[in-house]
Amino acid sequence: MKLWVLRHGEAEPHGTRPDSERALTVKGREEVLRSAAELIGQPLTAIYASPFLRAQETAMLVREALGFLPEIRTVEWLTPDYRPQTVAEQLVSVDHALLVSHNPLVGNLLGYLQHGHVQDPERVPTAGLAELEGEGPLAGAMKLKGIKHP
Repeated sequence: MKLWVLRHGEAEPHGTRPDSERALTVKGREEVLRSAAELIGQPLTAIYASPFLRAQETAMLVREALGFLPEIRTVEWLTPDYRPQTVAEQLVSVDHALLVSHNPLVGNLLGYLQHGHVQDPERVPTAGLAELEGEGPLAGAMKLKGIKHP
């Protein structure tokens, strides 16, 4: 199993509109396109994204940049405050997928899949792209191959 976890690009500041409706900035779009370039040639089978606007915009930019034909799978379990354990349970039958989400979930999920707990979350900047590989999405069962910063 291979997973790529992408934090959304830079978004409008907090307080400009409800959190779920914050859009990407121009800088955020540019960051996402640089991260998308890292996925060219990778064997993606699905893109899952949070329903929040900035994650949807991020996922669409990646999909378009890659010419990825399947639709984006919008899932509630990738919103910021979901537990990594819940996300891992949803990924049992997934293979070679991109997850587009938010902090703190992104950092906590990477920590959980690598170490089996969330006490050591990874720091992931906007549009940071993590690559994980392992037998499956179990606590501590995946290895972080790296985090690309745009």
